[in-house]
Amino acid sequence: MSQPEVKGIFSELRTQAMILGGLVAVMWIVEIVDWFLLGGKLNTYGVRPRSVDGLRGILFMPFLHANFAHLTANTLPFVTFGGLIIVRKTSDFWLVTIVTMLVSGLGIWLTGSPYSVHIGASGLIFGYFGFLLLRGYFERSIMSIILSLTVAFLYGGIIWGVLPSQPGISWQGHFFGFVGGVIAAQILGRRNS
Repeated sequence: MSQPEVKGIFSELRTQAMILGGLVAVMWIVEIVDWFLLGGKLNTYGVRPRSVDGLRGILFMPFLHANFAHLTANTLPFVTFGGLIIVRKTSDFWLVTIVTMLVSGLGIWLTGSPYSVHIGASGLIFGYFGFLLLRGYFERSIMSIILSLTVAFLYGGIIWGVLPSQPGISWQGHFFGFVGGVIAAQILGRRNS
């Protein structure tokens, strides 16, 4: 591999790290401002089912968290799954993110409990998980299949999060996020075949 090719790879990896790190930084900055300066008032901008104003939450939901424990719990899987997607191709990461946000947000908006507010990045996390889990099936390349099997082996237990289990946890966000990730895997699988 020539020196310009190596520099190009490192430049791309640096860009990808900045994108992923930038999104995490925004989540943390928003939570710090919300917690210390606004007393949690930003959380009202999450997805509110069947409310026209609640549609804006589709864009804001991944950046809003109930508290620092919620944000901490979402940070590592966001970076892990997001990193596994972005390292292959930055455009794949953006497509999976956008499709997942839309499917998860609209699914919550249509099926969530009335007068509830849904916040957090877990819809994206489950979308990334769904994408990684089924990418091998839709792409049918050896590397994608190996990655899908590895993700299933290491993280398969989180699949139970798509079922209603705990009050106050948006299983709808998890379920529709997962569906969004599967849709993105299908779109990219067709494009790459």
